[in-house]
Amino acid sequence: MANKQRVVVGLSGGVDSAVSAHLLKEQGYEVIGIFMKNWEDDDNSEYCSSNIDFVDAASVADVLGIEIEHVNFAAEYKDRVFAEFLREYQAGRTPNPDILCNAEIKFKAFLDHAMRLGAEKIATGHYARVRLNEATGKHELLKGLDPLKDQSYFLHRLNQAQLSRTLFPVGELPKTEVRRIAAEIGLPNAKKKDSTGICFIGERPFRDFLNRYIAKEPGPIKDPTGRTIGQHVGLSFYTLGQRQGLGIGGVKAKGAQKGGNEHEPWFVARKDVEKNILWVVQGHDHPWLLAPSLRAEDVSWVAGEAPAVSAIAAKTRYRQSDAPCSLVVDDTGFTLRFADPQWAVTPGQSAVLYDGEVCLGGGVIHTEAANAP
Repeated sequence: MANKQRVVVGLSGGVDSAVSAHLLKEQGYEVIGIFMKNWEDDDNSEYCSSNIDFVDAASVADVLGIEIEHVNFAAEYKDRVFAEFLREYQAGRTPNPDILCNAEIKFKAFLDHAMRLGAEKIATGHYARVRLNEATGKHELLKGLDPLKDQSYFLHRLNQAQLSRTLFPVGELPKTEVRRIAAEIGLPNAKKKDSTGICFIGERPFRDFLNRYIAKEPGPIKDPTGRTIGQHVGLSFYTLGQRQGLGIGGVKAKGAQKGGNEHEPWFVARKDVEKNILWVVQGHDHPWLLAPSLRAEDVSWVAGEAPAVSAIAAKTRYRQSDAPCSLVVDDTGFTLRFADPQWAVTPGQSAVLYDGEVCLGGGVIHTEAANAP
């Protein structure tokens, strides 16, 4: 077709973005690939897969017959994503870097770069969908059709301007079909495993990594009775609901009856930043781990305004099923009250709201209202 629409695809080296580029080419678009390099602090370490990923992305571009450009956004990533990530950890919260990375890098720095290349749209390999609502004239962010891969949670901060220029070609497909297409067209990364590391930093021992940026401040680990049962290495290195790596496996609850629940695992339940105390409880369903409500701030609405509905569903962490709740919006954020208390609601993570398959937006969890020490 004459004057093909130009689409710039973020090629990560993974199979999802590779198949996205292929599908767009099949649909008649002029496709250009961009490989984003966003981390350079330890390029030579075994955990930095950037060089391997670029080789994979370049091989994909070669097979598909498209151009690929290598772009470095490391300075933007450090300023806009990583600095905030460390600030949140130092404040005792547990941030989600992928959400910030999507809002600040993939759909801002990358989008701006693509527009400079004369692109009409950008595309990524995310499992989500965009739909124009004819009645409202607004773009809606929808869940990906594969419920096991849906990534709308990570994309909830995208706004109308970003969504109007974005395509998610694999959002309509199950992952099994994406892998089948990749194998069928001979993509070199058809069987490459999905990455699970921090956005752009890769898969690495997390505590060791944080150690390089955050000073350790050891302090007491206490149980609900106030008894000190161990030492933590620094509150930044723990997250609510964590049960591994606490170093208190053999400790029994005070006054535990023989044959009772004294062997139940310990879980992180609270972090008292002012007093530097890590509070832990025994048993997955301990009341301290269950929150009937939460408060969220730093809110972002996909439609540009708060939804009119009050009875909706929310996820307080990725891979969680939608939990029915009521929504009350105010000037600085929103409050959610859940039909069933939610487990290990974690300050710094995002509460993302849904009306069926439509992602409405969300906010950063500020406090959870469970029973506290």
